[in-house]
Amino acid sequence: MSNAVSALGGVSQQGFVTVAEAGLRGMITLRGDLSAPAMKTAVKAATGADMPAPRRIAVHGDRAAAWMSPDELLLLVPYAEAVATIAALDAALAGTHYLAADVSDARAVFTIGGARAAEVLMKLCPVDITTLAEGEIRRTRAAQVAAAFWKSGPEEFSLVSFRSVAAYVMGLLETSARAGSELFRA
Repeated sequence: MSNAVSALGGVSQQGFVTVAEAGLRGMITLRGDLSAPAMKTAVKAATGADMPAPRRIAVHGDRAAAWMSPDELLLLVPYAEAVATIAALDAALAGTHYLAADVSDARAVFTIGGARAAEVLMKLCPVDITTLAEGEIRRTRAAQVAAAFWKSGPEEFSLVSFRSVAAYVMGLLETSARAGSELFRA
C-alpha cells in the first residue's frame, strides 16, 4: 500500500499574502434530497454541522458541510476518516436515494491568507469578492479551471480545485499574490 500525499506536498509561497496548498483533506461528494430528514441527520452525524443553506458552508471544528448545488454537498473531514465517514453515511442513508463518493484524492485545497487575501481571488475569479461573507461559498472558476472557494476566516480564503490542475492553480495564486501585483496599494 502506498502512502497518501497531497498534490503539491504542502508547498507555500509568500507574496503580499501567503498562498499554500493545505495538504491532505478528506472530501466527500454527497448527493440526494438535502431537505430529507435522514439526509440532515446523516450530515450532522458526519460533520457535527447543520445542513448548510444555499451558497453556505457550515463548519464544526475540522469538519464542514458545503452547499454545492440544490442536491449536492461537499463534506470536509480529516483525511484518515473519509472512508469511515462514507461507511457511516451508507448506514445512515440506507433505503434512500443518495450518492456518497470519496473525492479526497481527486481534489486539492489551498489557503490564501493575509489582510489583502481577497485581492488574489479578485484577479482570478468572476465573483464580487467584496460582498462575500465569512462562511459563504462560491462555485466558479479560477482563471480557466473549475474551483470553489469560501472565506474561511477574517483574513483567509480556502479554495478547492481538481488535483490534476493543482500546479496550475498554485501558479495562478502565487503570481496573483506576488509583491508588486497588488490591485490596491496603500
